[in-house]
Amino acid sequence: MINSGDTAFVLICAAMVCFMTPGLAFFYGGLVRKKNMLTIMMQSFIAMGVVALIWFVCGFSLAFGTDVNGVIGNFQYAFLNGVGMEPSATYAPTIPFAVFFLFQLMFAIITPALITGAFADRMTFKGYLIFLSLWSLLVYVPCAHWVWGGGFLQQMGAADFAGGIAIHTSAGVAALVTVLVLGKRNMKKGEDAKPGNLTLFAIGTAILWFGWFGFNGGSALAANGTAAIAFVNTALAGGVAMVAWLAISWKHTKHPSLAEALTGAVAGFVGITPAAGYVAPWAAVLIGLAAAFVCYGAVQFRRKKGLDDALDVVGVHGVGGILGSLLVGVFAQQAFGGVDGWIAGNPHQLLVQLISVAIVAVYSAIITFVLLKVINKITPIRVSEQLEAAGLDTEFQEEA
Repeated sequence: MINSGDTAFVLICAAMVCFMTPGLAFFYGGLVRKKNMLTIMMQSFIAMGVVALIWFVCGFSLAFGTDVNGVIGNFQYAFLNGVGMEPSATYAPTIPFAVFFLFQLMFAIITPALITGAFADRMTFKGYLIFLSLWSLLVYVPCAHWVWGGGFLQQMGAADFAGGIAIHTSAGVAALVTVLVLGKRNMKKGEDAKPGNLTLFAIGTAILWFGWFGFNGGSALAANGTAAIAFVNTALAGGVAMVAWLAISWKHTKHPSLAEALTGAVAGFVGITPAAGYVAPWAAVLIGLAAAFVCYGAVQFRRKKGLDDALDVVGVHGVGGILGSLLVGVFAQQAFGGVDGWIAGNPHQLLVQLISVAIVAVYSAIITFVLLKVINKITPIRVSEQLEAAGLDTEFQEEA
């Protein structure tokens, strides 16, 4: 039975999550050097078209179609066949199936766009388009099926409320692989990588902050108490992580920083994403604190090792998503989302979370590595030294 309130709520949340991809474009665009700003923004925006087409043709069906041996869905919903105004008893019984398709599409769009921050300033646009298409189909689609579409991880009991495993773990690990394969940026002596426009970065963060309520709250797929708790937990984890990250960085660098504070907020949002509808608000506060300390440590470790993850996708999204996914196994309570974790007497859930994270991480790493190597045989994935020095935006000559 369709509920008009649930339908309106999920439609609004889908629009909020859609707005997050332009927000990510501003977020990343403000952090890179001015000569690469248009390119990285374009990498986010183009995903809204490319992934929508893939999702329509077969992506949604392979992710949420009838399960085939726990590995992938079938083609029953290809070209939106059977996806219309009637609800799906399997996924969302109170909203039209087309609304569920739309909400999941927004997740599919932003996931590969997250990776772009890691290889900023280095990948060719043509190479990126091929990578975006194949990665979405070969990595995100199977992972989404495993976790949410009736696949083997869901059958095993994996709990991922809004994408800590399917989205942040898969994208974060892929980001690490792209950085290792592409190598460091070529910096001239005395050249730095200071953000080109912190105001744009702040605007992007504000949009992401707003959208994250739809990202997490909408994952309840109904305007109910679970959605309300997800909203509350999102606000608490993001806010607490921002304050904690600012305090840590202030002590470390001896001065306050807007960029550090806002990065901390994003780490908190990432950390709470898999747990938003499963834990009590007090646990969300602890998850936000943990995300601040662990992700800040991961970023510092990356810098110490000289790994050129340009916008710290691995440290914030990868590590934050893994941390939050594991903490579901610690703090989840059945009273909130129907899942018990360690504190509620079910330590087995933590083991399930650990296995699920490990499987998705290894799969994403292997497929990402193979894709990059294969694509590089077809067309160079790294820009020339001349283009890198001049700035990738020179490809967009009419705007640059």
